[in-house]
Amino acid sequence: MFFSLYEVSFRWDCSLADIAGWASQGKLTIMTGISLVRCGDAMVAGPVTLSPMDLLPLFRRSGPGPSESAMQRIMPPEASDWLIITDPPDGVPVAVADMLIRADEVFGFEDEHDLVRKATAGANGKQPYDWAGMNIALIKRIHDQGLPTTQAELIAEMQDWFAEQTDGARIPDSRSIRRRITPIWRELRSNTT
Repeated sequence: MFFSLYEVSFRWDCSLADIAGWASQGKLTIMTGISLVRCGDAMVAGPVTLSPMDLLPLFRRSGPGPSESAMQRIMPPEASDWLIITDPPDGVPVAVADMLIRADEVFGFEDEHDLVRKATAGANGKQPYDWAGMNIALIKRIHDQGLPTTQAELIAEMQDWFAEQTDGARIPDSRSIRRRITPIWRELRSNTT
């Protein structure tokens, strides 16, 4: 039913800042689930839409930004106006990892902007690299051995994985792997510090 922002970023080969920008222009709706809050006289809990302009500071292009922020404007389902959270008075902390986009919106955006074809372009309509396989290898590596000391080590291991899978014939450059690993690396490192 939903994709995380990280999944959409990977799926579309774009930055989280791109997704936030599209949301700020009304092209995508970023949601999350919250526990009970008060908005004036109303009580709200469950799925809510987050204000894209409130989210923009989380998605800086010039360097890493915070991984969570307090949201103070929300919109419950079926509502047409933003509600201001009055209790708790500082709003609700929301992590980037907890932000979602409905699957039907993702598919509709892909159709409208021809993103599916771009993502699968290559010889015979296939991707030149097995990114899904790399994700599985990455998850298995982290599950079995934890994170290495540096992101560069993890990138090198994934390049080795590609080399093993293709007998050295198709190995993406480190920059391409880094783009896919960096959001995962940052999120996992932020949870260990």
